[in-house]
Amino acid sequence: MSKKSSVSVTLERVSKIFKNTKGKSDVIAVHESDFVVKAGDLVTLLGPSGCGKTTTLRMIAGFELPSSGKILIGGNDVTMLPPNLRDTATVFQSYGLFPHLTVGENVAYGLKLRKISKVEIEKKVNETLALVGLAELHDRPPGQLSGGQQQRVALARSLIVEPSVLLLDEPLSNLDALLREQMRVEIRRIQKSLGITAVYVTHDRIEAMSLSDKVIVMRDGEIKQIGSPQEIYEDPNSKFVAGFVGKVAFFPVELLEKIPGQGIDAANGSWKCRIGTKTFTADRFAQDIEAGKEAVVMARPESLRLADPGNGYVNGTVRMNVYLGHSIETYVDTPYGEVLIQVDDPASKKIFSEGAPVSIDFAPQRIRLLRN
Repeated sequence: MSKKSSVSVTLERVSKIFKNTKGKSDVIAVHESDFVVKAGDLVTLLGPSGCGKTTTLRMIAGFELPSSGKILIGGNDVTMLPPNLRDTATVFQSYGLFPHLTVGENVAYGLKLRKISKVEIEKKVNETLALVGLAELHDRPPGQLSGGQQQRVALARSLIVEPSVLLLDEPLSNLDALLREQMRVEIRRIQKSLGITAVYVTHDRIEAMSLSDKVIVMRDGEIKQIGSPQEIYEDPNSKFVAGFVGKVAFFPVELLEKIPGQGIDAANGSWKCRIGTKTFTADRFAQDIEAGKEAVVMARPESLRLADPGNGYVNGTVRMNVYLGHSIETYVDTPYGEVLIQVDDPASKKIFSEGAPVSIDFAPQRIRLLRN
């Protein structure tokens, strides 16, 4: 398959309200979503069930119409257009393959509706099946395929019509862990090779992080943060985002004073903080951190270190060590709850035994201050 000119997708203050006809309150499924998917990018809508991510995808596809706002594809207003006039294709959670048709016939279905010649259809079917690694299964019925193979057929069926935008609604949720990992790699490879613009919906943070150019984190119908996977993981703007995209520990801190920055960082500065009796300076913090407000240190497991009692910021007791080969996950009971510390390359590190008193230390440059 040849590359098609990529197009952007833009949502301008798009909302969706489901009216309740039984006297109850209306449901605001999506509230003023505002974002741009750049041409050729894969952007993931990430969030818990009921956050509005699938409704947002369905509005882009045309299966739902917005209550307000505007949707543009390639700069063209498609807000009120039906799905067949939007040049999009959707891969659903359920494969939806026709059991009485072969793999090749399933993939060809969309082209047959367009009255393309049989020779051209067969050529495109072979090309698309080769793209998804299923060329040898052309004549196989879907019932004889594994879950991963069926999902590839569903993907091929969407790609063969050469849409400007590919929409994927939790396409890997029915697969086991190993197949999910393999299909993540395949979807990203295919999307990059075709240069197609894609919007992907999932509640799985690993999928979002490994697939995306940008991640849009949603909750209760609202966008909470937009950024690259690294930005969302390293610099979340709230405890919700921090906790949803990865394992994390939170330690309450006392904000002592704001220290002005210098040079190009003059606008940012840093905060002098205290945990218990120990002080440190935090250079990374959310923009809503204010003096007099409660704040927490956010630390990822890999940014924490174990030390002898009294040598770190928070004391605790080792509850459990989990050996993973490349690392050991140590769970420590602290006054702030259970904290996970990831010990990389354990053969070269001191490993504290279960039941041992320890102290949790961190490098100030690896943590981030968030509002409590």
